[in-house]
Amino acid sequence: MDLFDKAQHFTIAKDAMAAGIYPYFQPLSNSEGTTATFMGHEVIMLGSNNYLGLTMHPKVKAAAQQAIELFGTSCTGSRFLNGTLEFHKELDRRLAAFVGAEAAIVFPTGYQTNLGTISSLVGKGDYVILDKDAHACCVDGALLSRGELRRFAHSDMDSLRSVLSKIPADAGKLIVVDGVYSMGGDIAPLPQIIEIAREFGARVMVDDAHSIGVLGNGRGTAAHFGLTMDDVDLVTGTFSKSFASIGGFVAGKADVIHYIQHTARSLIFSASLPAANAMTVLAALDVIESEPELVQRVWDNANFMREGLKALGFDTGPSETPIIPVIIGEDYVRAGLAWRALVDNGVYTNPVIPPAVPPNRTLLRTSYIATHTREQLEKALSIFEMVGENLDLIPPKGERERLKTM
Repeated sequence: MDLFDKAQHFTIAKDAMAAGIYPYFQPLSNSEGTTATFMGHEVIMLGSNNYLGLTMHPKVKAAAQQAIELFGTSCTGSRFLNGTLEFHKELDRRLAAFVGAEAAIVFPTGYQTNLGTISSLVGKGDYVILDKDAHACCVDGALLSRGELRRFAHSDMDSLRSVLSKIPADAGKLIVVDGVYSMGGDIAPLPQIIEIAREFGARVMVDDAHSIGVLGNGRGTAAHFGLTMDDVDLVTGTFSKSFASIGGFVAGKADVIHYIQHTARSLIFSASLPAANAMTVLAALDVIESEPELVQRVWDNANFMREGLKALGFDTGPSETPIIPVIIGEDYVRAGLAWRALVDNGVYTNPVIPPAVPPNRTLLRTSYIATHTREQLEKALSIFEMVGENLDLIPPKGERERLKTM
């Protein structure tokens, strides 16, 4: 069989394009954070991970512009050789202090952070134990390592305990979980995970991609639960969400970070973070520390929308953070129709289909920004109501009111 035969038979995306409900790789323009121009008209942006709204913050933009003037557009080399600037070293130090760790090292992307961290630490005879909903980069890091991959049911502590009980007691073990899960918007039960890890002699790594800037006054999942880096072994994070940039980092004990920075191939063999991106993150850290009210605003907006969507009759799943899924179910076509109807009426969401979610959990992923106005959110709810009723995703208003009185 010819290697390219699979490409000829891949038609699902072309079918969606023909039906006018293909949502991916579509260009946005004139984005202002909470709004954007999409398909020729303005939409309220409910599909961004820009949780604190810092991509348009004047201090953050000014820092990036200044860095370009001083250092140009690229470092043209890896951190291992000519690609380390003092900005990078300062960012390593600031991030470690921010999460309360001894040390940190910055990677070019969040994906490469998890890929390199897991594959460098886990070797032959070791085990990676992943939550089944852990991000793809954690899965890929485990697959690239020479260790064994095991998975446990999502946030199920009995399942975690069962998996660990079947692993040799003297094997190296790394439990990897997301702090906040990117599809469901739920928070990992970190205290229980740490307790079980100690029982079985395992280390714990938390991917705080969607937690940094949101949980624990912005400092992540451990802080949210009143834990410290004495409790959690490794924290990873990305700059493409709350930090308004691109890149990632891993933080932990100094000797562990030293080992990772000398053995993680995705760090050593990739060009380093451009100065503008590093300075953007430093400025974002300054803003988070000097304007803590931004964290409260994103929570106020998220709680308002979660309550509003539930009151309309939408299924928002396990969400307890600014990530709020609107669960459609098994009907992929209706998910596409809902996405298109929302866009046409002025609301941008992210449709998510398998394998990113289980077959019966097709959903529209929404997420919220500190700088969303109440007027924008109220308008979005009214559009959700109209689209939901038209596509029979929620009961008609009269039926909803009748049900409330029962």
